[in-house]
Amino acid sequence: MLPTPSTSHVPYARVYEPAEDSFLLLDTLSSASETAFLAAHFPSFSSPPLVLEIGPGSGVVLAFLTAHAHALFSRRDVLTLGVDVNRFACEATRETVGKAVREDATVIQEEGGDGNKNGNGAGYHLGTAQGDLTGAVRPGTVDVLVFNPPYVPTPELPSVYQEGEKSGYEEDSRLLALSYAGGRDGMEITDRLIAALPEVLSGRGVAYLLLCAQNKPEEVKGRIRGLEDGGGWRAETVGTSGRKAGWEKLQIVRIWRE
Repeated sequence: MLPTPSTSHVPYARVYEPAEDSFLLLDTLSSASETAFLAAHFPSFSSPPLVLEIGPGSGVVLAFLTAHAHALFSRRDVLTLGVDVNRFACEATRETVGKAVREDATVIQEEGGDGNKNGNGAGYHLGTAQGDLTGAVRPGTVDVLVFNPPYVPTPELPSVYQEGEKSGYEEDSRLLALSYAGGRDGMEITDRLIAALPEVLSGRGVAYLLLCAQNKPEEVKGRIRGLEDGGGWRAETVGTSGRKAGWEKLQIVRIWRE
């Protein structure tokens, strides 16, 4: 089992704390079926894959993907990038990824490896920037997109940017709401991301999207398969948190072109 990156330094009053959804992503991405898919989809002779996580929060998932790149992709030249609307999450992610890569290098040295800068299996983190979804990314460049969206149905969405950010409980609450408040059906942010997939993903691009039961995942997968760009889109559930009252509480959907 691959170790989970430490997030003990993260200010949880302002940044989403890793929870069931985060760990479901880790379990899914490191499962035998998905590592086999990623290795086959991005063979070693192809160009280095660019991995983008939207809304990394604490950085636990992006750090996992970076530190364990070789184990997950069967190659070390994986490039990772994060984008989050919360500047505190950006800072936390950078530190989480850095710690995870350093710990990987330490383990390799202790086990008699070459002790190079990125250990023996870590990829390369390009950075984490403040931004809204995929707006800061060049079209057609993302090979793997990971998104644990704000999926909880809420009456409205919180303000993304706020001039003259306030201190104290009110501002902390707003920052945390950005990580979970999804508006109508919990899908307002996710729908924007889905609409951007044909433009942002490369020709070999794959997206991993987390959904909850209230998001009506079967309907969502149907809409993705029907994207009208002639891309031959596929959307399949590749990980679940188990069933509750007949519903799969959380699930990870893999999205890619045929």
